[in-house]
Amino acid sequence: MAETQTTPNHLETYVHDTLASLKQSSPAQTEFYQAAEEVLECLRPLFKRCPHYLEHNIIERIVEPERQIMFRICWVDDNGTAQVNKGYRVQFNSALGPYKGGLRFHSSVTSGTIKFLGFEQIFKNALTGLPIGGGKGGSNFDPKGKSDAEIMRFCQAFMTELYRHIGPTTDVPAGDIGVGAREVGYLYGQYKRITGRYEGILTGKGLDWGGSIGRKEATGYGAVYFAQNMLEARGESIEGKTCLVSGAGNVAIYTVEKLLELGAKPITCTDSGGTLHDADGVDLDLLKQLKEVERVSLENYLETRPNARYIAASDYPEDGHAVWRIEADVAFPCATQNELTAADAQALLKNGVSCISEGANMPSTADAADCFLEAGIAYGPGKAANAGGVATSQLEMAQNSSMEQWPLEKVDEKLKAIMAEIHRQCADTAAEFDAPTNLVLGANIAGFRRVADAMIDQGVV
Repeated sequence: MAETQTTPNHLETYVHDTLASLKQSSPAQTEFYQAAEEVLECLRPLFKRCPHYLEHNIIERIVEPERQIMFRICWVDDNGTAQVNKGYRVQFNSALGPYKGGLRFHSSVTSGTIKFLGFEQIFKNALTGLPIGGGKGGSNFDPKGKSDAEIMRFCQAFMTELYRHIGPTTDVPAGDIGVGAREVGYLYGQYKRITGRYEGILTGKGLDWGGSIGRKEATGYGAVYFAQNMLEARGESIEGKTCLVSGAGNVAIYTVEKLLELGAKPITCTDSGGTLHDADGVDLDLLKQLKEVERVSLENYLETRPNARYIAASDYPEDGHAVWRIEADVAFPCATQNELTAADAQALLKNGVSCISEGANMPSTADAADCFLEAGIAYGPGKAANAGGVATSQLEMAQNSSMEQWPLEKVDEKLKAIMAEIHRQCADTAAEFDAPTNLVLGANIAGFRRVADAMIDQGVV
């Protein structure tokens, strides 16, 4: 790593050299570089004011995971053919508590993907105020198109390798893209079979065997609550707002649900095939039927709602995505990383969008985020706006520890309070550093300070 520079005069060189060193020691991990650069650039004013963080070499320590685990997963498909996938678990930082972060099953997953997600998770988890560290895991296995039996066999093989590295006070994975209730069930069953222990080792479990009411909804609900807080801080309400939502998984579906509950009108969602636009408002029951029950393309929505339109992915603009070219007031990117380009951002601003709440992890490219910050709109970065999911996962851990299950009203009340507190932290920290509309800076500094202070207190470990 770069030699630490401990004075503000050397800050420019320090940040540059740190990023250059990362690229050399961790080659071909573009998304990780992007996440690290965002954090480091936001920390410049903190380092100028508090150079002791540099003196303790916190940056050199925090950008390197405490542990990276890679393993082969062999499983047998329905044709009796052996298949091989790669598995990962990155245990990034445990200064605040056991590693916490989801498992992602998707063909695009690489070690770099998992590393960027784990790095983001450190600061996201810190913002919740809960005792959880940052980690992430997954595989390049894609459940799409696989039978339940194939998914079960894969999950069992995956957990056979992972189980020795996790524990209820060590590392507690959850779900992410491609890992829902079905996959968590198969993973948990294998863990229990191997260890003989019935404990809160995964979150996102079924409600009949240790899961938390409200966990499935939490990330989407939380993104809406964060938007609500941003708008209220500007004297506005989310009620009556027309909203764009991307994605069609848990986060998107329950973003749509909470928006409808609060009197807003979500008019879009997306899947790998294209963008659904229903100007009359998305039919939530139909969306759930297609994506949670039938698991089919959103194009089938038109069979019931012929006045809607489906824009195929092949018809997307070359410089972005169709969903972000539709007029609206608020946008919720809830699909995946870097789904919203600079051209998309400019289109959103031109079409009147004045609030962005990120339900996915780093869904806006660096250039897109710069557009939002320069425009001074209400912009909630993913590490703050989508923290509701991991916060409710920790609430599930608390319920498992006490052998009880809380009602939805209690979970939702706690979630709403956590999201309000995250917004307050981000806004207050941004104002403290003379950037009152920059919640990206506020989120990064607030999250970093909590982790860094704990690392200093605990010594060099």
